[in-house]
Amino acid sequence: MALTEKKILTRLYVVAAFLFVFAVAVVVKLFSIQMVDGDKYRQLAEDRTEKVFTITPNRGNLYSSDGSLLATSVSRYNIHFDAVTVKDADFNENIKPLSLALSKLLGKPASHYEQLFRKAKANKSRYALIARNLDYSDYIKVKKFPLFEKGPNKGGIVVDQNTVREHPLGGIAERSVGYERFDENGYATRVGLEGAFTEYLSGIKGSRLKQKISKNQWKPIGMDNIVEPKDGYDVYSTIDVNIQDIAHHALLGQLEKYKADHGCVIVMETKTGEIKAISNLGRTEDGKYYERLNYAIGESHEPGSTFKLMSMIVALEDKVIDTSTVIDTEKGLYKVYNKTVKDSKWGGYGKVSAAKAFEVSSNTAFAKIINTNYKDNPEKFVNRLMNMGLNRELGLPVKGEGVPVIRYPGDKGWSGISLAWMSHGYEVSLTPLQTLTFYNAIANNGEMVKPRLLKEVKEWDKTIFKFDKEVINPSICSQETIGKVKEMMKNVVEKKHGTGHSLYSPNFSMAGKTGTCQKDYVSKDPNKLKYISTFAGYFPADNPKYSCIVVIHEPDKSVGYYGADVSGPVFKSVAQKIYTSSPMIDEVEGLEINDKNLNSKYEQYYANASKKFSKVPNVEGMSGMDAIAILENLGLKVTVTGNGKVRKQSVKGVNISEVKSIVLELS
Repeated sequence: MALTEKKILTRLYVVAAFLFVFAVAVVVKLFSIQMVDGDKYRQLAEDRTEKVFTITPNRGNLYSSDGSLLATSVSRYNIHFDAVTVKDADFNENIKPLSLALSKLLGKPASHYEQLFRKAKANKSRYALIARNLDYSDYIKVKKFPLFEKGPNKGGIVVDQNTVREHPLGGIAERSVGYERFDENGYATRVGLEGAFTEYLSGIKGSRLKQKISKNQWKPIGMDNIVEPKDGYDVYSTIDVNIQDIAHHALLGQLEKYKADHGCVIVMETKTGEIKAISNLGRTEDGKYYERLNYAIGESHEPGSTFKLMSMIVALEDKVIDTSTVIDTEKGLYKVYNKTVKDSKWGGYGKVSAAKAFEVSSNTAFAKIINTNYKDNPEKFVNRLMNMGLNRELGLPVKGEGVPVIRYPGDKGWSGISLAWMSHGYEVSLTPLQTLTFYNAIANNGEMVKPRLLKEVKEWDKTIFKFDKEVINPSICSQETIGKVKEMMKNVVEKKHGTGHSLYSPNFSMAGKTGTCQKDYVSKDPNKLKYISTFAGYFPADNPKYSCIVVIHEPDKSVGYYGADVSGPVFKSVAQKIYTSSPMIDEVEGLEINDKNLNSKYEQYYANASKKFSKVPNVEGMSGMDAIAILENLGLKVTVTGNGKVRKQSVKGVNISEVKSIVLELS
């Protein structure tokens, strides 16, 4: 018996010792958690229940040069319901009037919303979705509805604010306006103006505390942010909405007519380099066109005959020819080693002057001029091209500029036929904007200015940064040469033998050069041979205000493919509408004059107004009373909103005979 008791006591001691050791281990672990890893676990617990979220600020607005919106940030609101925080008495009292108010605002039956709320209450939901994507005015109304007016703690309203980017012009200039997007790893893709000027537009991020209420669902705590976000600056681009609209629709119409693959138009202000329009349209599988890629800036390709301007300038500057030098086009065929340069006209042009060779765009004449005069010293020809900056990128802030290609003797791809082929735009590569920059320099009497898309950065009405023109090269060649090539470019359009004569109009002048370049010519299959049609130039011819280039890729050959036929009409349409119909011609000068005889002067002005204006004048900036009087004297029905001066008008620069009414916004 004593032995049995002894065994029992031994077992009790063992159990007690084990329990003691276990208790010590628990105490040590608790001490470790509290004193050693306490901060870690406390932070982990907080991270699982509360978390600080980043608030993306509103990006600044992107404007055209005339103040029209190209892109703007708009806040959208999602309304959720936290059924747990609402007392039963408050819920039962307000559920029906709240559902009715939501029904009137959002259009769905009141029973729909009442069912949502009751289901959320029954399930004790803390984040039931009630309404999605509300604008600011609707959000403010919802906050004042029954029950919700009590706030998040008593009324159960939970608000998520999101910022979306909208383009008021829709598809027009969409690719040029561009975007900034981030992937799941935080890497940014930046395109167009939005991407180029994101440092000004993006603003400073804020932060807000949220509470985890279920799997992957976080509810904002309170109504205020920890750190308020700071909105981005407003950016004013050089784009002119009216010119952009003209360029877009002129290009679209021609692409559809010729069933082309893609194309682009750029319009640049000659003196400043400001880009007033840049349109890029590509064809979809179903034959529609949209702004697919930024071809104008990013697509480097062989320019074809538009490069003859560069070759002509080199030859004139080096005085290896003059405009009167006679060249034998040799029946339209000129053989260089085992390759033959051909003219588009069967049988060639006979013996012609260098000036006429440019005007009729003779490939054989240019191949002969350049190859004959530079074959013993090809570096001299290429150096002149490079000295004019044709081998350098423009250094634009917009990402993705295509790389120009001007081969140097000894480079890979250089051969004995390179000079002859470079002379008329092959074995070289330029983007449309790079080509236009050179043509613009000719229009600008030799001064090459950097293309510019940005005018000003503002914070409200305060100017933060202002951008002026930047000169790339003060003189690309002599004034003597400038005068000669200007006359030749003018004759391309005005002379009957000029390749652009079909574009001639006695009502307005323009100068330029056609280009028809073969594409995919390596293939021996003629069915695979495609074309690039180009027209580059400026207008008016004698005192250029704008330069312009139109490039259309792969037009349907059965319809047409020559530059004068395909791209030329787009250039002419843009030039005609800007030059003859632009508000700048019929613009009413500012009338803010301190003059005692102002009324009598206006009466005299009104009497002549209907005779003076053939187009709807620009009255923006005038007082509403004066603008109404002028427009009504022109026979227009005027509708006015607001008071003060004219901030915006619905129509300007259009033939008066085509307009019956006009809306003026005053502020």
